[in-house]
Amino acid sequence: MFGHGFMSAAWLSLLQQHRSIAVIRAPELELGIEMAKAVAAGGMRLIEITWNSDRPGELIQCLQKGLSNCVIGAGTLRSVDDVQMAIGAGAQFLFSPHTDFPMIEAAVRLETPIVTGALTPTEIIKAWQAGAACVKVFPIQAVGGASYIRSLQEPLGEIPLIPTGGVTIENAAEFIRAGAVAVGLAGQLFPKGAIEAKDWSTVEARSRQLVENLRNLGSAQGR
Repeated sequence: MFGHGFMSAAWLSLLQQHRSIAVIRAPELELGIEMAKAVAAGGMRLIEITWNSDRPGELIQCLQKGLSNCVIGAGTLRSVDDVQMAIGAGAQFLFSPHTDFPMIEAAVRLETPIVTGALTPTEIIKAWQAGAACVKVFPIQAVGGASYIRSLQEPLGEIPLIPTGGVTIENAAEFIRAGAVAVGLAGQLFPKGAIEAKDWSTVEARSRQLVENLRNLGSAQGR
């Protein structure tokens, strides 16, 4: 999907269009399929399958066949082997909780956008310089939430940031207004009780509310 030479531009365009990524940690493959179908029904188009899900590679392949209007990626990748297996399974974008230079090199070589985790300005700059397509600022709520993203804009405004770890349906728009290119949400979209009850209408409704809250925000401020 992301050809050489315009990979980053195409990925950033998707982020600016959709603004949010649904992060799915599926204890069972069948549950993962239903979770993804529910957020897609709510209007979300970027779906990340964490690599500690049940049969994540198979799940990615199932979703690419069943949700052709969505872009399916892999997350919680922790090694070069994980990167290679995720891309081999068809992942169209990659997330990791940390910054690992060999992982970035492998993703760039295989022409797949990778978003690596970082927290401090030094970590963020090093990840960006190493070739990360964006930088995942995690865990964001522990370091001040949207105000932290806003404080990074003057020195680091050219680096696209995706905060996770404390983003809610209610505060997601605040992060975009603070300068984030997009946000990632996991448990907020998938309340434990709803998943246990297989109450997919609740997941769909929460996804729809998130999409509505982020609609018409325009370009992130500070860029």
